[in-house]
Amino acid sequence: MTATDHAVELVVAAARAAADKLATQIVAFDVSEQLAITDAFVLASATNDRQVKAIVDEVEDKLREIGAKPIRREGERDGRWVLIDYGEIVVHVQHEEERQFYALERLWRDCPTIELPADLTRPAG
Repeated sequence: MTATDHAVELVVAAARAAADKLATQIVAFDVSEQLAITDAFVLASATNDRQVKAIVDEVEDKLREIGAKPIRREGERDGRWVLIDYGEIVVHVQHEEERQFYALERLWRDCPTIELPADLTRPAG
């Protein structure tokens, strides 16, 4: 089983929204083989807490425009790692320090990545 076309559409929209707010290290994984609860993860980094919030707000705005509403959002109070669960996809927006410490890429490295448009995958720094 692989991520649905709709899930991939949400992934690209979320990645584009994150990139619009200057997120770095944007990657997406198809986790549908590993997890029954979601099809894909989107990971994005921010340099500070305020940027984390701006990215989260933009992702929610852009996905709302295409009819997606989050089921839940966690971590917003701390502003270091916010998780937005849309059912089909889960978006993780992390402060760069949390991104390095928790290294979600290592956890999900056995999962295939979802190809993102080249203009969305700017490196850190």
